[in-house]
Amino acid sequence: MPDGKPAGARCAQLLDGERCAIFGRPERPACCTGLQPSDEMCGASRASALAWLARLEADTRPAAPLASAGDSA
Repeated sequence: MPDGKPAGARCAQLLDGERCAIFGRPERPACCTGLQPSDEMCGASRASALAWLARLEADTRPAAPLASAGDSA
């Protein structure tokens, strides 16, 4: 995804079973490489880990631009 992955969009590199097609390869984005597993992130189950990732994505989603005074609603 040369222009980045929009929040809420499925990564184009995810294979069946939610595995990354470019894991360990130099073209893997820095944001993915820098995401290191931890007890907080992984929790006690796969469901906990996926929920943590969903919260991270929601928390870092860019805000919608505000309408300017000249825009009509």
